Order: sequence, then C-alpha cells, then structure tokens
Amino acid sequence: MAIERPGGTTMRGNPLTLVGPELKAGDPAPNFTAVGNDMKPVSLNDSAGKVRIISAVPSLDTPVCDTETRKFNQEAAGLGDVLVLTVSADLPFAQKRWCAAAGIDKVVTVSDHRDMAFGTAYGTYIKELRIESRAVFVVDQSGTLRYVEYVKEVASEPNYEAVLAAAKKL
Repeated sequence: MAIERPGGTTMRGNPLTLVGPELKAGDPAPNFTAVGNDMKPVSLNDSAGKVRIISAVPSLDTPVCDTETRKFNQEAAGLGDVLVLTVSADLPFAQKRWCAAAGIDKVVTVSDHRDMAFGTAYGTYIKELRIESRAVFVVDQSGTLRYVEYVKEVASEPNYEAVLAAAKKL
C-alpha cells in the first residue's frame, strides 16, 4: 500500500493528499515508466548516466505549468547535456499538441496517465484529482537525487534559480 500524505499540497489554499514518499536530496531516484508522446514507454533508466531535471506539473494546459515548461525549455539550451523531463497526467496526444503549439523543443514531456507510476514513486500523485502536484527533482549521473522541491501550493512556481544552480553544479 502506498504512503498517503494528507495536506501534502494545496490548491488555492485547499489541502490535498499526496500519494507516495516524500523524497529528499541524497535519496536514490526511483525508476519509473511513463508514456512518451510516441506512445512508447519511457523510464528514468533510459537516460542513465545523464544529469536530469524532472519537472512534475498538474497539466500543461494551465498557465503556471505552461510558464514553468517554457522557462525550462528556454534554460535547457544553456545546460549542455542535461535532460529536462516534464511529467504530467495529460494524455500523450495532448502533450504533443501543446509542445508543437508552444514551440517546446528541448524539454521531453512524458505522460503518467496510465499508471501514475512516477507520481506514486516520487510522492507527487494528488489522490483527489488523479494529477501530479508541482515538484522539481534534479538527478545526478549516478541516479541520486541532488535537489528536491515539492511546491506547497500547486498554483505557485518552483524556485527556478535553485533548480538550475543544482543542475549546473553537476
């Protein structure tokens, strides 16, 4: 049975339950399998040996998620060989459409809609809504979490500067 964290996040001040552990920097990054825009499985292990920024968002079709993903897409150019993944429960078709319309070409979007495997492994699955909460993780080349930020209020943006600084250190 998965861990439940009542009040683990809020939406417009209303407490919601997160399913899964609360990870911390220094923990091993759990592997997960999500669905790529081509409908093929994508796992964290597929990018072993790379630095990864994983941005969990509720839905790309919302203003804050749109802003966050565009910001990471813009910054990705200056990060060298860092893989930037955005995970949401949006369907892969919707993610592909949104990326094309937004000109996203450096961030890889993956869908957790099928099993919520990422959300359950990383503690970002909002039980009441079956979507991801907002969180950002930086994983080093050896698969260790080096930065973890669970954004308390879903409608707030993450600390971009801290995320990018953590990734650049690696």
